[in-house]
Amino acid sequence: MTSPSDVEGAGTVSGLRLSVIGQISRPVRDIPTAVAWYETVLGLPHLYTFGNLAFFDCAGTRLFLSAADGPVGEPSVLYFRVDDIQSAYDELRERGAVFEDAPRLIHRHADGVEEWMAFFADPDGHPLAIMAQVPPPE
Repeated sequence: MTSPSDVEGAGTVSGLRLSVIGQISRPVRDIPTAVAWYETVLGLPHLYTFGNLAFFDCAGTRLFLSAADGPVGEPSVLYFRVDDIQSAYDELRERGAVFEDAPRLIHRHADGVEEWMAFFADPDGHPLAIMAQVPPPE
């Protein structure tokens, strides 16, 4: 069996370099419920709703919510960067987000930078997280 690195020219496409992700799609059961939650609880700017589609701005990346025809399934975790994870956790809880646990240390890099995360779910039970990097004390 060959791996992508065994294929001649793998990893290069004639100068093409992909940039930031422009849009992420997520299925939901009910557009009005999802719009209210993502706008009110998360505070994401609602760009527009068109039929069974809703769009939000996530610091330049669009979040595209679409009403599912069948079971919603298990989408990927959306990780939102925050500057102060404890403050973000406290504020999101006040707005109605239900977290699995308090923010916790996930990893400490060799240079002392810490990765912290806290996980919660949207109204359809889809996983989301807040994440922060904490520099080592000076």
